[in-house]
Amino acid sequence: MGKIFIVDVTNRDGVQTAKLGLAKLSKTMLNVYLNEMGVFQSEFGFPTTRHESNYLRANLKLREMGILQPIGLGGWVRATAEDVKRAIYFVPEIKDLNLSISTSRQMIKGKFLGKKKEDDILAMAVEAIDAAKNYGIQHIGVNAEDASRTSMRFLKRFAIAAKKHGAHRLRYCDTLGYDNPSSIYRRCKELAEETGIDIGVHCHNDLGMAVANTLSGALGVIDAGQDAYINTTINGIGERAGNADLVAVILALKKSRKMNKKYEFGMPVNLSMAWKICKYASYAFDVPIPINQPGVGANAFAHASGIHADGVLKDPENYELYDYRELGRGDPDVLETGREICSGEYSGISGFSHIMGKMDITFKDKNEAEEILELVRYANVQSHRPLVDDELHFIAKYPEIVRQILTQTPP
Repeated sequence: MGKIFIVDVTNRDGVQTAKLGLAKLSKTMLNVYLNEMGVFQSEFGFPTTRHESNYLRANLKLREMGILQPIGLGGWVRATAEDVKRAIYFVPEIKDLNLSISTSRQMIKGKFLGKKKEDDILAMAVEAIDAAKNYGIQHIGVNAEDASRTSMRFLKRFAIAAKKHGAHRLRYCDTLGYDNPSSIYRRCKELAEETGIDIGVHCHNDLGMAVANTLSGALGVIDAGQDAYINTTINGIGERAGNADLVAVILALKKSRKMNKKYEFGMPVNLSMAWKICKYASYAFDVPIPINQPGVGANAFAHASGIHADGVLKDPENYELYDYRELGRGDPDVLETGREICSGEYSGISGFSHIMGKMDITFKDKNEAEEILELVRYANVQSHRPLVDDELHFIAKYPEIVRQILTQTPP
């Protein structure tokens, strides 16, 4: 029986969302939280993009230091040998790559404008895989973009060719949210059975079925005897209508009828991180958590109806499927209504020392305090918001790493 692994793609697909973005320090903090949560891999960015390179290299250094472990850090590139080469040039330490190429007739025709055929797509993919292996990439994933609109005949050819050349898993991308739970279960099961390759399931929410489709596709993969790599984003943030929500997926796997008795996670998942990571992502993206969001929405454990209130007061299990404390909820949120000193790009040493002192962070001398303050100023320049306590702690603890994360040099 295969197992389930969570691959969160917030730092890749989430940041591609129109009108949104994340500072590099925010992306790093999400990697720290995802690691604490027990996520198998963070697809942490684009190694072919110049402005990502210092952030990516700094996060790989954090992994070497044991801070970002056991989580894996995978980069996303187009499935071309040229992109692989460019990724290695900018981020020579990278060891995990996900190579992506369109496979549906619609996209082959619509994106390549008749210049490519299915055989050309196969050739490009295997050339990219071979290049990745030659550059020492240890874990290679191959993404079939628009897999849900790709013929099963070609998907199987694509998966078999990728496996033959050394790819470790295939990502089935429901790029437009076209599948439904029945179709994606059937297709992923057939694909896994007939190709013998582990499969990642990547679903979008255009029809409101991203979580259901993700689970159904993953169960098809596992029922076929392969490992399933579920793709999620925090708070479901992603292109257009978003992706499968991280917490909703985990809750469904842990709490849905008999699900956790048959299907197992490949590594322990710490659900108690849910509230913290969702709240931080909401703040960093500046996107409120929907009031009805599973597990972390303001109304997820709120009761007004007389019947419901009476029932939940007698026994919470009457109207709550799981305990709010399991998600790390329960502590009150404190809102400052009096004097408040915030970090900012124009902060001075007096206000900064006050903020850090409240967190019991001290410095050996004035020079060290000024050095950390300067990094905090630059972090505020990039984020355009006051930094949270965890960010300030991180900067004070790893100033050299933060300096690298904040450094961007245009060509």
